[in-house]
Amino acid sequence: LTLLVLMYPLLRGLALHLHSAVTGSYIPGTHSIAFVNCLNEQIARDIARAIMDKKLAAYVNILPKSSALYFWKGELEESTEILLLVKTRTSKIGELSNYVRSIHPFEIPEIISLPIDQGNPLYLKWIEENVPRD
Repeated sequence: LTLLVLMYPLLRGLALHLHSAVTGSYIPGTHSIAFVNCLNEQIARDIARAIMDKKLAAYVNILPKSSALYFWKGELEESTEILLLVKTRTSKIGELSNYVRSIHPFEIPEIISLPIDQGNPLYLKWIEENVPRD
């Protein structure tokens, strides 16, 4: 019984993948959107291109300037930032985060991801086809 309880997540994952392969249905959480804030448009473009060159994403939106308020070293700061929306496989989020931290000029860059629960099946398949598996 203990072995079955410990193996449940693995068995459930295998069952979901098998069901998906047979029916063509999407497994929620297979893909994610990562949010990355950048200081300016040039840095945002450089980081987006670097992400794409490494094939860590299928698609990156570069959204226009937004205002930001945040605490930094105990002080309230205000700035403008450019937001990247990075569409990728959830399994790539760790690698994506490590890579962005290595090239980002911020001391502590914002890199946050959310799993994609549902979406256009053809678009989600397209993401899968354009981001290599681990």
